[in-house]
Amino acid sequence: MLKKIALKLIVAVSLSIIVIIGVFAYLNVQSQSKALLDELQRHVIQQSETVKSSTRFGMLLNERNHVHNIINTIGEQSCVEEVRVFNKNGEVIYSSDSSHIGMMVDKKAEACYNCHASDKPLERLSITERTRIFEGADERIMGTINPIYNEPSCYLADCHAHSADQTVLGVLDITVGLSATDQEIAGAKLKMIIFALIAIAAISAVLLYFMRIWIDKPVHKLVEATQTVASGDLNYVINIHTEDELGTLARSFNNMTKKLAEARFQLFQADKMSSLGRLAAGVAHEINNPLTGILTYSSYLLKRTKDNKEIQSDLEVIVNETKRSREIVKGLLDFARQSVPKKNKADINAIINKAVAVIDNQIKAAEIDLIREFDENLPQVVVDANQLEQVFINLIVNAIQASEEEGSKITVSTSLMTMDPYGVYQVKNAVCPKGHSLMDQTVKINGMPTIRVKVRTEGKSGFVNLDPVYGLNRNNFGIKIDADSKYDLTCPKCDTSLLDKTKKCPKCGGAVYFYEIPGKGRFEGCAQSGGEWQSWPEIDKEGKKKFIVIKVTDEGCGIPQENLSKIFEPFFTTKGQRGTGLGLAVIWGIIDKHDGRITVDSKQGQGSTFTIRLPVEKDTESY
Repeated sequence: MLKKIALKLIVAVSLSIIVIIGVFAYLNVQSQSKALLDELQRHVIQQSETVKSSTRFGMLLNERNHVHNIINTIGEQSCVEEVRVFNKNGEVIYSSDSSHIGMMVDKKAEACYNCHASDKPLERLSITERTRIFEGADERIMGTINPIYNEPSCYLADCHAHSADQTVLGVLDITVGLSATDQEIAGAKLKMIIFALIAIAAISAVLLYFMRIWIDKPVHKLVEATQTVASGDLNYVINIHTEDELGTLARSFNNMTKKLAEARFQLFQADKMSSLGRLAAGVAHEINNPLTGILTYSSYLLKRTKDNKEIQSDLEVIVNETKRSREIVKGLLDFARQSVPKKNKADINAIINKAVAVIDNQIKAAEIDLIREFDENLPQVVVDANQLEQVFINLIVNAIQASEEEGSKITVSTSLMTMDPYGVYQVKNAVCPKGHSLMDQTVKINGMPTIRVKVRTEGKSGFVNLDPVYGLNRNNFGIKIDADSKYDLTCPKCDTSLLDKTKKCPKCGGAVYFYEIPGKGRFEGCAQSGGEWQSWPEIDKEGKKKFIVIKVTDEGCGIPQENLSKIFEPFFTTKGQRGTGLGLAVIWGIIDKHDGRITVDSKQGQGSTFTIRLPVEKDTESY
């Protein structure tokens, strides 16, 4: 029956409250009962002393009627059961009940047992020990005995026959009924029981209310979320914004589903890439055959029409475009298979001019002004000219499509820059001390695979994806790390620590993390949250390097900020049915295989700038 956590907690807390309040109520009733009985005992003792003082002179003068009158007057009070005086032999000599005069006291009776069973002389008992409570005919009764001690006025008087060595002459005994007190105690018990029940009900109701708000509803949302995600909807988001453990769990769940969605998307992309590879192989076979026929006949016609310049010009376009189509199919196949480009020394400006010539008609039709700002003193670079031509054609065509207004400008510029590796070089391969790869292809930063490490902090664990660009810290945190908290970075596969216990960050004095880059030494960085220090000695000692920088700038619609990190992913497009989502992915693959980098800066409504950096000196080693 108890299947819900909130109900279990309510039952457990209610039982605890019942026990606590029950014990409190019991102790409280016992305390009140004792207080009432102590007060009544004090009152009876005072009354006994008063009777004893009032009858002292009557007894000294042997005025028995006077003593009887006093005792009878006290005995007529509503709460007093009986007032008696009996001698040392136990004979009642005075009593508010005249029928008891002359009777002998039963020393074994409950009313007398306390004194006669104490094994102490009566004179040695304290006042409180001379009081007893016993059961009467209709109610409980409290009695107190007060010894009448032998005084000089007694044993020296002519009218008395008591010897001086007799300590106790007799006993004054007063008994009172406890019915009123017992009723008051019973009332207190009833009130305490009612209070306990009301308190238990009220506290349980309050707990139930807050349990439903703080536990039941969030847990219900979590259960609903897990069922929804289990059904395949990875876009479900839990709307829990508290800062407690359930809020943290909800945020972790949302982050998990986001990562699962990304992983599923990557698997989908991988599946499409696999399909693309098979398709490319078929396309290469099926399309290359007709392209070869077109190229053969157009080349043959080109030779037969040497005297017709107009036809020759058209045939040359057919021949060139057929060759380019064949190269595009080959490039698609190479991209799917990740083949190595065929590199030779080439002039970047010449490659760009060739690309512009291919799409010159498209530029004129769109009434776009293409501005070329070239550095004519650029050195040659070792590249695959056909692949780079494809890159520049795709970038310029994208710029044309983004420029909706006539008369817009597209600027293509080239320059030579000497750049420090800090903030430029990309880590493409990272391993832990045991050789496990740390590269994560599923989580990317600006289209680049990241370095994935595991984080443990204050009983929590999660993952952080580090920026692969040396000197940049655009890290992706899958777990919240407080600035002052202590944590450990480990390999996700073998849990080997990635913290160097022998080093401290030279900037902030914090911990230092590290990983190995095969062929390029050791990479180090500040492990503190927000730390920016990084060190890559093998790259730093190579010094500054020269790069050719190519920029393609348009004045078009721009790219939304949320899409900037996705535009280089295969099949991602913002053009709807007009695009395949392969153009920029192909560009990324080509530039990456040339050991270069491509980045984009864009603002909606203000245009975009794609920047390509190609190393002048070919670096044959991968890193």
